Parts: sequence; structure tokens; C-alpha cells
Amino acid sequence: MDELSRLTAVLRPVRSGNAFEETVERLLQVVKLGLVSEKLPPERELAAQLGISRVTLREAIRELQEAGYLEVRRGRYGGAFLTHSAPPHPHRDDLRRAVAEMGADDLSDALTFGMAVECGAAQVLATASLTSERRETLRERLREVDAARPEDYRRLDTAFHLAVAELTGSALLAGACADARLRVTDLLDAIPVLQRDIEHAATQHRAIVGAILAGDPEAARRAVAEHLEGTVALLRGFLA
Repeated sequence: MDELSRLTAVLRPVRSGNAFEETVERLLQVVKLGLVSEKLPPERELAAQLGISRVTLREAIRELQEAGYLEVRRGRYGGAFLTHSAPPHPHRDDLRRAVAEMGADDLSDALTFGMAVECGAAQVLATASLTSERRETLRERLREVDAARPEDYRRLDTAFHLAVAELTGSALLAGACADARLRVTDLLDAIPVLQRDIEHAATQHRAIVGAILAGDPEAARRAVAEHLEGTVALLRGFLA
């Protein structure tokens, strides 16, 4: 599955009245959530998914280039490339700094918001009549995150969780889940990716998917809640 297909939850059509501003917002979400590994999808595909002209898209890309998020290269192998990434070896001080910048109250609010919308998305999806295509999409996102290398894990984990919301068919819910993830992405990037945690998370991801495909909304909610509580526990552990 290509990266553009993973970005549906974030790359929603923008409103014509605020096309430039919302395009910048959407592209920043893609970059900050780590949903692309190297560069943005081709202009033609991005413009079509966002429902905007390529002129508007180029203006937004130019804005992010000037802000230092993207590097635009021309030619056959050109495109809009990411210019920054999470530190390869996160340190406890990075997490402390991110929490201090966010503030304890805002952190608590962001975690509560994330718990509510992600548990809700799983419940809604578990009650939906899923087509075989949507079932396979969910399984494929699970396979991708299960097979992720440590350096790709945060990006593919985010793509998995956003897929749960996007597959509900609710653009508002998908957008809320993307917003919730964005609020804590700096914190997650500051937590080292531990192999044991990846293995534990894989079991939880399978439980989430199993409950959704079985049509059990309460089990889906519990599985997501347990998974997110594990992330909170990691935050507490690295802050201690």
C-alpha cells in the first residue's frame, strides 16, 4: 500500500474559503505525525486528494519550505522532501522538555481527548457493516505495523490508529483522531522505541482488530483503552 493511501484521515478535502491555510495545516500534520518517510506524494495526487488546485498546493509547499520543514528538488527524481525527523536516539531530557513546553494541564487534556476519540472510533467501527475491502485495509495496516522496523514504528503505528478512525467513514472523527495524535506526537517521538514494547503493542493491535472484525464494540473499546494506557505508563516511566 502506498503512502498516499495511508494519509486519507489527514488529507481530507479542504474548504474553498480557507484553501491555502487548511492546506498548510494538512501538510504540517502529515510531516509532524511522521506519516511519510522521505517525501510528500506527487503534486497531482496530493492536489486531487485535498480538492485544491496545484497552484494552491505549491504555495502551501513553498510556505513549508521557507519554514524549514520541506526541501523542494526539481527534476525527474524531485519532489517535496522532509528536512527534519525525530532524534534517532531519544533521551529522557527530550521528553521532559516536551512535557514542560506543553504543560501538565494541557498534557492531561490531550491524553483524555485521545482516549475518548480513539476508543470511540474503535467502537463505531466495530458496529459498522464493513465491506471486504475495508476489512482487508484494516488487516493490511496491522501487517504493516507488525512488520515495522524500529525506525519506522512510530509512523506506521500512527497510520494504523488513524486507519481505524478513517474506516468509520466519518471525516470529523478521522480529523479528531489526527488532531489528538498531533497533540502528543512530540512526546511520543521523545520515547525510545523498545523492542519489548513493540511486541507488546503488536498483541494489543491484534486484539483491537480482532474485536472490530468480530463486531464487538465493548471489546474494541477495552483493547484500545489498554493500549493507550500502556503509552501513558511509558510516559510516566521515562519521566520518573
